[in-house]
Amino acid sequence: MDELSWGQILARMAWQFWPVWIALAATFALSITFRRRLGLYGKLFDSPIGMVGFGIVMFWVFTALFADMIITFDPLAQLSGLKNKLPGTPVPGQEGAYYLLGGDSLARDVFSRMVMGARRVLAIAPAATTFAFMVGITLGLPAGYFGGKLDTAISFLANLVLAFPVILLFYLLVTPEIRVTGIPVILAAVLFIFPVIFFTVLWNSRYFTDPKRRNLYVGITLVLGLWAYSGLAFNADPLGVWSMDPNLLNVFVSVVFVNAPTVFRIVRGIVMDLKARDYVAAGQTRGEGPWYIMLWEILPNARGPLIVDFCLRIGYTTILLGTLGFFGLGVSPESPDWGSTIDDGRRLLAIYPHPAIVPALALMSLVLGLNLLADGLREESLRD
Repeated sequence: MDELSWGQILARMAWQFWPVWIALAATFALSITFRRRLGLYGKLFDSPIGMVGFGIVMFWVFTALFADMIITFDPLAQLSGLKNKLPGTPVPGQEGAYYLLGGDSLARDVFSRMVMGARRVLAIAPAATTFAFMVGITLGLPAGYFGGKLDTAISFLANLVLAFPVILLFYLLVTPEIRVTGIPVILAAVLFIFPVIFFTVLWNSRYFTDPKRRNLYVGITLVLGLWAYSGLAFNADPLGVWSMDPNLLNVFVSVVFVNAPTVFRIVRGIVMDLKARDYVAAGQTRGEGPWYIMLWEILPNARGPLIVDFCLRIGYTTILLGTLGFFGLGVSPESPDWGSTIDDGRRLLAIYPHPAIVPALALMSLVLGLNLLADGLREESLRD
């Protein structure tokens, strides 16, 4: 079989992504049709920049979801004779099969590794960023609202973490030797309990005058939350539903630990500004408790800046995960995550650039999409 031309390569790749195109078309059609009923998300479709960013981000989200249908080969499989082959190289013995974006130094399919790498990145970055926001919000709300010694103590700890260079702190936290000290497990035990605390306080403050509903919601939160907590932090889930391997725990905890202080400072600053508003004084006059005011009066009014920062922070986390993978400190050595793939390809960059350029472009496009999405959300939140 002859090698494919670039036009044929692009056509075949476009065909491989058919589930993504269908999902994108359905998402945009439904979102635009009902955008007036969808709040800030619906208003995003009034912003061209936001729509472009949303489209890029959702392209990679759907790629991660449908990765098993898109890939042409096992991303870890090494096929004889395809080491460092150029894009469009036919696979010997398999009629009509090609390495669409070539082979890497271990004869693995670059296209399939790029596609599966999206799943690795998007399985970690949004979840870790969400945990960081839970920690930052839970600590930032009382620090900004009450002030005093509580604010001083938490702010000192946050500044202590922020004083370290980010990359150096990441490097220290994810090295394999750190596991021997037990620090990742200790950090996981501390950080992973914050979502449980947040939702418990959320339901208790909202339904304090309705004990029946309060006990139901708090009970469900505690059962599910502590079940997940035991598995994620200590790998002690008896049903095996919640678990993290040591490498993933190191990376996950590092992302949460590094991002949480920055989120705390943002939330604290917003609360210090909003607590002087009239609706907060009105809530205090009605006799509402401080946690009700923080969670149900102040936090909803801070959603615009926090949503924008959330999108930007996923982008920062994606870059950090790529950096860790590039330094060989990713989830696992053979993982198809983009950072590890770039590191594998850089050694022969001058001769065979495609194994490194393909994941680098994928990483760049996802971060670009997140930044454009954040710009669109910021633009619409200012009008809200």
